[in-house]
Amino acid sequence: MWDERYSSDHYIYGTEPNQFLQQNVSRLGGKKILCLAEGEGRNAVWLARQGYQVSAVDASSVGQTKALKLAQQHKVSIHYEVRDLACFDLGIEQWDGIVSIFCHLPPALRKSLHQRIVHALKPGGVLLLEAYTPRQLQLGTGGPQDAAMMMDAATLEAELPGLRFDHLAEVKRDIVEGTGHTGCGAVVQVIATRR
Repeated sequence: MWDERYSSDHYIYGTEPNQFLQQNVSRLGGKKILCLAEGEGRNAVWLARQGYQVSAVDASSVGQTKALKLAQQHKVSIHYEVRDLACFDLGIEQWDGIVSIFCHLPPALRKSLHQRIVHALKPGGVLLLEAYTPRQLQLGTGGPQDAAMMMDAATLEAELPGLRFDHLAEVKRDIVEGTGHTGCGAVVQVIATRR
């Protein structure tokens, strides 16, 4: 599915970083960052341009090709693995920061991934996450068409024990990210630190 979606010449979600990430990048600790469900690479490449050591993972080899091309255009390097998040090993206390932007998964897989995120962050490491809430279904400006694959604040609090929530909010905001996300969006935003 994602290989097909990313197969066009243009970048479906644009080449600029997610706005929430851009506004809060200073909250990421250290330099070693992992980007989940990174797609065509806009966030990973931008983080590399800011001096971070960036690894990315996504299920799409087409997304990987476009991400590496974007990195080359900006004269930075990123490490990008094509893997299924169901079996991707995030490691233990490996990352200063983990970035999850619109990483929508079936509930059982999402819960498993979130448990692994907590353990994969170094003590003091930061999770920065933005995702659509079920209210997004009424807006129709992007995201999955299944409310079960979306998140809200209560779900994230329950699925991320061991993290201290420095910022947890459900908001509506204008999102302009390529042709894939354009218009008013209902999102949940998280900045959380491993205790």
